[in-house]
Amino acid sequence: MGYNNNNGMLNRPETSATFNTFSDGPASPTLSHSGSTVVPPGDGPYFGESGRRDTKGKTMTGMTGMTGSTSESGEMENDPFGHLSPHEAEILRRQVITPEVKSGVSTLYRYASRNDLIIMAVSAIGAIAGGAAMPLMTVIFGNLQNTFQGFFLGTVSHDDFISKMSSLVLYFVYLAIGEFIAMYVATVGFIYTGENISSKIREHYLESCMKQNIGYFDKLGAGEVTTRITADTNLIQEGISEKVGLTLTAIATFVSAFVIGFVFYWRLTLILFSVVIALILDMGIGSSFIVKYTKDTIGAYAAGGSVAEEVISSIRNAMAFGTQGRLAQQYDAHLIRAEYFGFKKATATALMVAGMMLIVYANYGLSFWMGSKYLVDGAVSLSSVLIIMMSIMIGAFNLGNIAPNLQAFGTALAAAAKIFNTIDRMSPMDPTVETGTKLSKVSGAIRLENVKHIYPSRPEVTIMKGVTLDIPAGKTTALVGTSGSGKSTIVGLVERFYDPVEGRVLLDGHDVSTLNLKWLRQHISLVSQEPTLFATTIYENIKNGLIGTKFEHVSPIRQTELVIEAAKKANAHDFISALPEGYETNVGERGFLLSGGQKQRIAIARAIVSDPKILLLDEATSALDTKSEGVVQAALEAAAQGRTTITIAHRLSTIKDAHNIVVMSKGTIIEQGTHTALLEKNGAYARLVNAQNIATANGPSPEEQAKIANRDELLVRRASKRLSSRFSKRFSRPVELSFLDDPEPPMPDIKLTRPVTRGSVSSKAIHHMEPEEENHEYGLWVLIKLIASFNKEEWKLMVWGLFWSIICGAGNPTQAFFFAKQILTLSVPLTPANSAAVKKESDFWSGMFLMLAFVMCIAYISQGVAFARCSERLIHRVRDRAFRTMLRQDVSFFDKDENTVGALTSFLSTETSHVAGLSGVTLGTLLMVTTTLITAMVVALAFGWKLALVCISTIPVLLACGFFRFWMLAHFQRRSKQAYEQSASYASEAISAIRTVASLTREGDVLNQYKYSLAIQRKSSLVSILKSSILYAAAQSFIFLAFALGFWYGGTLIASHEYNLFQFFVCFMSVIFGAQSAGTVFSFAPDMGKAHSAAGELKTLFDRQPNVDTWSDEGAPIHKVDGTVEFRDVHFRYPTRLEQPILRGLNLTIRPGQYVALVGASGCGKSTTIALLERFYDPLVGGVYVDGKDISGLNVNQYRSHIALVSQEPTLYQGTIKENILLGSGRESVPDSAIEFACREANIYDFILSLPDGFNTKVGNKGTLLSGGQKQRIAIARALIRDPKILLLDEATSALDSESEHVVQAALDKAAKGRTTIAVAHRLSTIQNADVIYVFDQGRVVEEGTHYNLMRKGGRYAELVNLQSLEKR
Repeated sequence: MGYNNNNGMLNRPETSATFNTFSDGPASPTLSHSGSTVVPPGDGPYFGESGRRDTKGKTMTGMTGMTGSTSESGEMENDPFGHLSPHEAEILRRQVITPEVKSGVSTLYRYASRNDLIIMAVSAIGAIAGGAAMPLMTVIFGNLQNTFQGFFLGTVSHDDFISKMSSLVLYFVYLAIGEFIAMYVATVGFIYTGENISSKIREHYLESCMKQNIGYFDKLGAGEVTTRITADTNLIQEGISEKVGLTLTAIATFVSAFVIGFVFYWRLTLILFSVVIALILDMGIGSSFIVKYTKDTIGAYAAGGSVAEEVISSIRNAMAFGTQGRLAQQYDAHLIRAEYFGFKKATATALMVAGMMLIVYANYGLSFWMGSKYLVDGAVSLSSVLIIMMSIMIGAFNLGNIAPNLQAFGTALAAAAKIFNTIDRMSPMDPTVETGTKLSKVSGAIRLENVKHIYPSRPEVTIMKGVTLDIPAGKTTALVGTSGSGKSTIVGLVERFYDPVEGRVLLDGHDVSTLNLKWLRQHISLVSQEPTLFATTIYENIKNGLIGTKFEHVSPIRQTELVIEAAKKANAHDFISALPEGYETNVGERGFLLSGGQKQRIAIARAIVSDPKILLLDEATSALDTKSEGVVQAALEAAAQGRTTITIAHRLSTIKDAHNIVVMSKGTIIEQGTHTALLEKNGAYARLVNAQNIATANGPSPEEQAKIANRDELLVRRASKRLSSRFSKRFSRPVELSFLDDPEPPMPDIKLTRPVTRGSVSSKAIHHMEPEEENHEYGLWVLIKLIASFNKEEWKLMVWGLFWSIICGAGNPTQAFFFAKQILTLSVPLTPANSAAVKKESDFWSGMFLMLAFVMCIAYISQGVAFARCSERLIHRVRDRAFRTMLRQDVSFFDKDENTVGALTSFLSTETSHVAGLSGVTLGTLLMVTTTLITAMVVALAFGWKLALVCISTIPVLLACGFFRFWMLAHFQRRSKQAYEQSASYASEAISAIRTVASLTREGDVLNQYKYSLAIQRKSSLVSILKSSILYAAAQSFIFLAFALGFWYGGTLIASHEYNLFQFFVCFMSVIFGAQSAGTVFSFAPDMGKAHSAAGELKTLFDRQPNVDTWSDEGAPIHKVDGTVEFRDVHFRYPTRLEQPILRGLNLTIRPGQYVALVGASGCGKSTTIALLERFYDPLVGGVYVDGKDISGLNVNQYRSHIALVSQEPTLYQGTIKENILLGSGRESVPDSAIEFACREANIYDFILSLPDGFNTKVGNKGTLLSGGQKQRIAIARALIRDPKILLLDEATSALDSESEHVVQAALDKAAKGRTTIAVAHRLSTIQNADVIYVFDQGRVVEEGTHYNLMRKGGRYAELVNLQSLEKR
């Protein structure tokens, strides 16, 4: 009897575990509209990562499309497109709206192949067979009881008894074998198909993302895509794998149980059916609340995930300003909401479980009360009462087992709805379809006719109006104008990233909206301001340009020729060849490991490799310094020959040779003509040119020597002792850094003499850097201590919960005792004389069952609520601490390949929620099980030690099965996680670079690589499934063998008259119940498996000691800084690229209050100097001194508080302008006057006041709603509010156009007054007035002096200036 009930009983907590663990994964919420941000006209969107949502969870501009609820009508009290004409509104709405798809069960399986369906059918049969076996056991049980009773009443002889008993016991053995096979087939089949189908969904989802138009991504962040492709597809996989088999098993059990019941005695069965109704009501009401709160939790967490993604992707900025703590608080605010809903969800679960317990125990009472009545009336035998009662019990309970599995199924449906919404979204501009005309010949003449454009994500702003422009074929047309004047918009319209709301864009006289999109993009190459490279080799990156063109399928040799040719044209061949691994060098995520100029040249090579007809250059050289710019400019001019080229330039020197220069302002064209014609006009263009002119003088440049290289090698080699000891401290074993022992220094000039065979240096060096991240194997105890430490404050609640868990555990054996009493009472031969007494005694025990029911109900509520609070707190604290710990790490942690933004955000969302699997709930369950086992053994031994010992012997075997399943699952977990994480990070990278992917028409290629990585993952998990399922099936079927053993031995004892019926039942029931409750630990195996691996990773993260630790109070305090900065013979290499020397003996001295400029070719170490000053890294040799103190000996937080950094790409966070500015200040409260002062100094005050919401204007995700110049000025205000003694400007104006640059430059000049300022500049006009200019080359200073001295000297600097001068030759 015990079987089910117990299983049932103890399985209940599974629900709470399941709920805690599975549903916390983030699945982003539906966005609701409220509050739209207005952006003043004249501000183009920033062409960077796409925007998402601001912190308050409102959509940024309140787009209907995202709410979906209004998808049909698009009407809303507050329709963002309401102010536009219906025609315009329709064009914009089409670009962003996603209609809601109703997802039914069939949608989950829409990608199942025929094989999948066959496997599922076979597995389903197995699951059903396995389920039907359970109630059959009750028939054998009833018959055995009957045989025993007959033997005691003397109606069965000794020999008949033995033979009958043996044959019944054999049936148990047959059942066990059948159950094993059925369960094995079912588990393997469903897990396998679940994995197959979910990986197909992943593929289709990414494929659909690749098809969407760019406007769609302006609303959706890459982080959200990562979440969907990891967390949400995992939820789907969980819902359609083994849970389906378990559900089918449960249903089969339920049906067969009632069939058996009705066969034996229909009246009693019908009465007991009430139990089922009660259970269904209990679960129905409970789960409706659970689902509601689950959705809320997911929503709150997704908003937090957005914050985390934004912060991690701009980690350098957070470090420089020391804002880690405040950003973590913003994240925490979302976690608090998630915890609140999570607690409600878990409480609802606890109440539901308690209701079930009440029903179960009350059912025993009811069965015996009614059963005894029919028994006394002679309508039914005791064995039939037992069979019916136990069948109904198993049946009803298995109905209970369906609930958590259905819940997983429900979660899967909810997650699928969001994913299928995207999959089924018909993109208005789908690059993968074949429709649309393809012209046989392209000459490349482009014409814009009366174009009006509005970005769908910002419907309030008209970006272009009434623009008509002819771009003749084969000529270069340059667009100039202030930022936000609509230059980039033209590029976006030609590439057809967007559709204009009025007018048309024509290519060779054909409207581009009628042409095939992919074909169109294949004839156009785009080089944008911030080039996106993919995390693969340089060769592959350039080869990406061949996708979709006629060269895509030529021989690899020919492709290599094309790649190298393009690299030469783009002036990249030399620097690539100089890298240790040449074209095979991996560029890192988003090309992190290359300098701007290097990335840009690779992007140009990629653009021209396919020999496109139309070349679009969106400020392709703005992020470069003069030397690379001259080189790249030459490359671009060569590339532009004979093609239609549209150039957007901030630097006018780059476009004076254009055939037509178009000057734009506020979305209209104000003048156009050639350079000379426009200068004669003396209009807007002439003014822009004058702003950029530079005082020049000429002079020859001396040759540079390469002796430095050897000295650098020598010093670094000497430092190797220090280094290897420093590393070995961290690695716990000595490490020789291989590049230190190279006989020849790895310098470009030596590369020809080096034999190719030796393992490339970089791979060796990197090989030595690995050990730091070795995953420690932590003992279970260590991990439990770690997790417990998060619940320290709740220890009283924990004790309370554990106390009630013990009570819950004791319920089982108590009920076994009552049960045996009932059987004893009812198995006497009935006579009219004793029937009333028998009925009365039986009713007393039935009453006892009722009492037990209420006690259990109270106990389950008490422990459920207590543990709910603890585990929600736990998840909250773990997430908060994990995020803070990530922010504590030094920059080199984020440079590592495995710590991409995608990987870290998905770690925060999924891993942290798994930890709850080792928290209070699990502890409570374990305690419950332990109590049950101990009480059961004690009771059994007291009543009959022989049988008790035999039954107890079965317990270890059951436990062993459980352990193995746990172990296999943990093992399975570790492997599958990594594969999906890599593929997710890959998908996330592709989505965040969607414009690049679209313009390269790389969609198919991205998809194929993604499919390939999924296929590998599937292969490896199949083996693991086959193994772990054996143990699972064994655990399921072993229970029958335990029954067989117990009955056989018990029967033997009864046959020899050693035991009576009562002793037999007490021993047998209590121990076998105990064994089963031990078995329920299995239901936690997956959670514990996940929790174990998650806790291990967290421990690794928490234990990681960064070199530069912002948490430590170590280091000399520094309260005042004068601003003297010195670099003394500094040698430096990036930890992730030890083979690449960056600084080689840098010496610099900067006096307080000086304005110092660092200039030089890209990759010469200018930005590295800034990074060392901010102490993002420590130098290998030499030191950085401020006021004569080595900064590595100072307290890092205090030190950084005296420094402010304004970098090339300003980072703003979701929130208002004011919040962003305040992040600069270390103080808690900042007077408004200080904010106003900083903003005036940054020349942004008037602009902010001109916005409708002033300082409370939302800036959007990553500041997408502001133009580059505005963001940069806000970043300057943020730097100034610190009132820093040292101001670092890392190319602060390079990404701006001339006009904004003027404003920003003026702001910077103001800002530099009275403080030491170090500026890295590409545009030399911005630093003419510097006190000292240091010219860098190959990691050291080659010239220094003022602008005029250096010009007179006519060296390297003069050469750089000449390159940049705008003289009319």
